[in-house]
Amino acid sequence: MSNTEEVDVVIVGAGAAGSVYAALLAEAGKSVLVLEGGPPRKLEDLYSSQIWARRLKWCSPHAVEAGPDSIWVNFNSGRGFGGAAIHHYGVWPRYHPEDMQMASKFGRGLNWPYGYDALRPFYDRVQKDVGMSGDAAKEKWRPSGEPYPLPPVLVSNHGKVLARGFEKMGLSTAPLPMAVLSQPYNGRPACLWDGWCDAGCPIGALANPLAVYFPRAQRAGAILQANSFVTKVLTDATGKRAIGVEYRDTAGATHVQKATLVVLCAFSIENPRILLNSVSSSHPAGVGNSSGLLGRYLMSHLSVGIYGMFPGEDMQNYLGATGGQLLNQDHFPKDTVPGVFGSRQWEIALALKPNDLLGLAMSKTDLIGDELAHFMKRAATHMGSMVGVCEDLPVRENRVTLDDRTDKYGSRLAKVQYRYGPDAKVLRRQAADEGVAIFKAAGATEAWAGPPGGQHIMGGCVMGSDPKASVTNANCQLHDVGNVVIGGPSVFPTASSVNSTFTAHAVAMKSAHALIEKWHDIVA
Repeated sequence: MSNTEEVDVVIVGAGAAGSVYAALLAEAGKSVLVLEGGPPRKLEDLYSSQIWARRLKWCSPHAVEAGPDSIWVNFNSGRGFGGAAIHHYGVWPRYHPEDMQMASKFGRGLNWPYGYDALRPFYDRVQKDVGMSGDAAKEKWRPSGEPYPLPPVLVSNHGKVLARGFEKMGLSTAPLPMAVLSQPYNGRPACLWDGWCDAGCPIGALANPLAVYFPRAQRAGAILQANSFVTKVLTDATGKRAIGVEYRDTAGATHVQKATLVVLCAFSIENPRILLNSVSSSHPAGVGNSSGLLGRYLMSHLSVGIYGMFPGEDMQNYLGATGGQLLNQDHFPKDTVPGVFGSRQWEIALALKPNDLLGLAMSKTDLIGDELAHFMKRAATHMGSMVGVCEDLPVRENRVTLDDRTDKYGSRLAKVQYRYGPDAKVLRRQAADEGVAIFKAAGATEAWAGPPGGQHIMGGCVMGSDPKASVTNANCQLHDVGNVVIGGPSVFPTASSVNSTFTAHAVAMKSAHALIEKWHDIVA
């Protein structure tokens, strides 16, 4: 076992949250080392192809699914520099105020340890940093905040046709808020609208860690180290302070990286897994688990794809950003429909490819041979698509635990126990019915809903004011070990129905500012 020179901050995971912590802490004068379990990567290493897109996904067997309704925990996870945010779609709506005070307002779910107003300045700062595109005035559901720095993303005939269906149904649409450049911004070029977000963005028009925060971090002296798979957090003899992390290199050799502050940003499955594997005499149930809630309150979004054929239209469904062109949140209020609780939203007119995720072929998985070829020929010109995203509530029984099996380093694998709640299932059925009706109103001669899908993994290290009822505090520090910080959607106490990446950035930025301000108290 080798010991490396101590740093002020070791960050585990080179994804969205890790990049924010790295930039802000390095710019504050701290020595920062980012350990990433996957390979190194630069923007110019990315290629716009479906085969390449698959290589960006999490391809190591770190999770064991359990239960008949277990979610697909690999959805949109990542590996290597950039993490999942290297190939995310840049759909960035904000959480709403009611998302953060659900227990107080509705008696359902959990409360965040702060309200929307505390997070708003960081939403505003992040959208300026990354260069978001949108129209805040037309986005009538949007909580308060600064206007977007750039005008909206492209709306092709695809979006225009589907917007017609919403209008006929008495529903509204607005430009989708996107972390994609509609114009050149801060030295980065505008999007080409070729729909290859899923394979990364080699020109840097899509806001990802390699385009925005890691360049800042590296200019301030932060070091990114690839192929360094962290297995546990190490604590001192008292168990009250972390002294660093243990990691393995590609040869399997064990190293100890000493650090004053440990920041885990390794995905919502991996963060609990690392902490649960960090067993010692001081922490027999894992680091940060005195409440017994480590790994619990895992959440996901239940989603449904809507597809339809518009024979009289050239839909231009190959144009635009992968994540879509328009947004509808008319059904965001959580308690307006009798008998069901939760929010849902529509992401409209997603750019389509022949197959794989959001592909033409994937919308009709029962077709083969000539029948499939004929369908795809029609779909390439005439098919439209959108996605409904539905909230699932935090449930204590939905959790990450450890399996008896281990990885190649002897570290126990994660086991996911997850079932969607009854409200989420009703919301999904409502969305499926409404989506088909919208497409028919827009002029589709045939329209159908896809099977249930899962999106965005959150929770497992939830924030809260009470150490007995949460894992981390308002600054994302472990209640048990104050110099261990959790980054990313792991800390979210509720899921909302909006994509999680924007909020992950804002929460990480808020946390980083607090850590810098209180540095001497944290390290004392």
